This record gives sequence, structure tokens and C-alpha cells, in this order.
Amino acid sequence: MKSAVIRQVKSMAMSCDRVGNLLLVKFSAQGAGDVCVFLPASIVFWLLQHLPANQDPNLQPPPAPPQITQLDWDNPHVPHAFTVNCKVLPGKISMTFNLDRKPDLTVVLDRSNVEMMRQVMHAYSQELIDLDA
Repeated sequence: MKSAVIRQVKSMAMSCDRVGNLLLVKFSAQGAGDVCVFLPASIVFWLLQHLPANQDPNLQPPPAPPQITQLDWDNPHVPHAFTVNCKVLPGKISMTFNLDRKPDLTVVLDRSNVEMMRQVMHAYSQELIDLDA
């Protein structure tokens, strides 16, 4: 069994493919390099149904996100996520992505990153096609 790689996320960026069935998510991790994962639309729509909306009007935004470039899209080593498992922790959410070609990836998102993820996914939801719907 592959052990999970765990990253504390400081910021992230997302980009939608032209077809509308994948999001490329680039996590900027504390104390480690950036990591990219392709998320199918089905995971995005599932997360949108389950991520809590921010209730704190004083929530500060996360640091500036990493840049997503064409090299990220073209990189043959960027894994695809099959599933995601989320755990709510005090002030954070842990997401473990089961990946196709690398060990599972667990990212820990603070409240500001969770809200940013929810808002960006919601914005892209109009462009995504849920093939599992």
C-alpha cells in the first residue's frame, strides 16, 4: 500500500481545461515545492456540495497563488485524482486524493484556502461538464 504524501497548503491556483471536464489544481505547500493534480468534474461537483461556506466576515485571504502555466498542463507526470476523502479538523480540512500514478496526496487546507477553493470551483462550475450526472 502506498503511503500518503502530506502537504500543508499555503495557497493554490486552479485552471479549467478547454473541454470542461478537468480542473488543474496547483497547491503551493509550506516547506515543500508546488504540486499539481488534475481533478475530474465529478470530484469538483462533489466538493461543491460538501465544502462549507465561510461564515466569518473577517476571514483573511490566503497568500498569492502560484502561477499555472502551459508547462503544468503539458507535464505528463501530473497525476489524475480518482477519489477524494475529506476530514474536518478544528479550523482546517484535510483532503486525501487517491491518484492514478503517485502515492496518495493529502493536503491540509486552512479556512481561507477552503473558502478560496469553494469560490473558484463555483466560478468554474459553469464551464465544467459533470459526466457522472
